[in-house]
Amino acid sequence: MIKRKRYIERLFEFKDSPVVKIITGLRRSGKSSILISFIEELKKTGIPERNIIFFDFESLKFAAFRDYLSLYNEIISMSKHGDEQHKIYIFLDELQNVDGWEKAVASLMKDLDSDIYITGSNSRLLSGEFATHLAGRYVETRIFPLTFMEFKEFHEATNGETKSDKELFLDYMRFGGLPGIHFMHKNENLIRQYLADVYNSVILKDVIERNGIKSAEKLESTMHFLLENIGNIFSAKSIAAFVKSQFRTFGNDAVYEFLNALQNAFIINKVSRYDLKGKQILETFEKYYVADLGIRNAVTGFRQNDIGAFLENIVLMELLSRGFKVFIGKKDAFEIDFIAEKNESKTYIQVSYLLTDIATTEREFRPLREIGDNYEKIVLTLDDTPDFNDNGIQKRNLLDWLLS
Repeated sequence: MIKRKRYIERLFEFKDSPVVKIITGLRRSGKSSILISFIEELKKTGIPERNIIFFDFESLKFAAFRDYLSLYNEIISMSKHGDEQHKIYIFLDELQNVDGWEKAVASLMKDLDSDIYITGSNSRLLSGEFATHLAGRYVETRIFPLTFMEFKEFHEATNGETKSDKELFLDYMRFGGLPGIHFMHKNENLIRQYLADVYNSVILKDVIERNGIKSAEKLESTMHFLLENIGNIFSAKSIAAFVKSQFRTFGNDAVYEFLNALQNAFIINKVSRYDLKGKQILETFEKYYVADLGIRNAVTGFRQNDIGAFLENIVLMELLSRGFKVFIGKKDAFEIDFIAEKNESKTYIQVSYLLTDIATTEREFRPLREIGDNYEKIVLTLDDTPDFNDNGIQKRNLLDWLLS
């Protein structure tokens, strides 16, 4: 098994702390594998196997424990076989499938000397009854699809062929970062079918069933609109108008319901606009990006002329996986692709396919020149021209940045 070290290291940071560790993320993004890798590392530290309790609630093997009371009783019974010198380590995979699970977890925290880890494919795991029972007693770690660096590591570990970074990046744009594609024996038809099946599973299980959505066709139409327009600024009104062109009735409230449900399933990411002059987040004309380009391309098809949107999507997901909070920047008539914030610092980023001429270079650099502060400013591009610094604005090769 290929280990995603940064996530395992984060789990170790919170090991034995008096909070529930909740691991969220898109279906098939690697949550279960990270749990198993962490368990392997736990054993290396001397934790006995009988002190480790693991439930996978997507397996029928554990179907008898899909209500909170039977789950609680089974864990208490299993814990009696543990070594009393160590805590009981409890791992509950895809716990949203257990009715009233938050009651079992809250009680286990009180009744058992334990360290609890949970995974879920829907952010509603963190709301409602959960917030009531465990408010202030959990920490969330979000798992993202593979970054390009991880994609390269997975390729090298699972394939015999050698590819250049440029060739791998084209594969990354086409097939995305779900770990499972690396075990499809390089069969493109198999990969596309796998990605389409993941998409259908997310839409059905994590969006429609989880939210009780009745209008599946309208939801699908909304999602297709988003996939076709990643990185474009639009409003709920424009989405509603598109869906109305196919169905008779569709209002803005339904749009917001669908957008929230899709975000909760981690399949899309909303990026709000930030007015640098007014220093406020704008509530309209946000952008949406897809969590995994491979899923997008499996649903809508891969088109080379969409490369500008693909590059923005990849940079956005890279920033999120690095722990940044991200906005679109607005300064008067100018737009900055991304403002990335972390630890009271900022980075301004423009993303461009190629700086082919002086006019293109000026178009990408000018919005960054309009910003008056001294935070880092970068233009990322795929062209092979040498990196340079123009009055504090760095031009950097995108692949080098992704692999740094």
